[in-house]
Amino acid sequence: MKIDNETVDKIAHLARLEFENEAKQEIIKDMNNMLSFIDKLNELDTQNIEPLIYMSDEVNVLREDDVKHEITQDEALKNAPKKDSDYFKVPKVLEK
Repeated sequence: MKIDNETVDKIAHLARLEFENEAKQEIIKDMNNMLSFIDKLNELDTQNIEPLIYMSDEVNVLREDDVKHEITQDEALKNAPKKDSDYFKVPKVLEK
């Protein structure tokens, strides 16, 4: 695979980026270098190699979850700046 102007334009559109012509040529060069590096990895014989699932043989030591103190819904809502009868009220953050 070879990276060209059209490929960079598509990637730039998806990433909402704009490049000047000089920068675009530099990006094409860098991306082609990355692809040639990946092609080098394809030369390796990985036929009898087990896939690496974990980076080490260490096992996580996790503690049990113990409930220390439960609060009621009324206690949780008591100090809320804005609340409904059952819920926290927060400002709308998503717009269409």
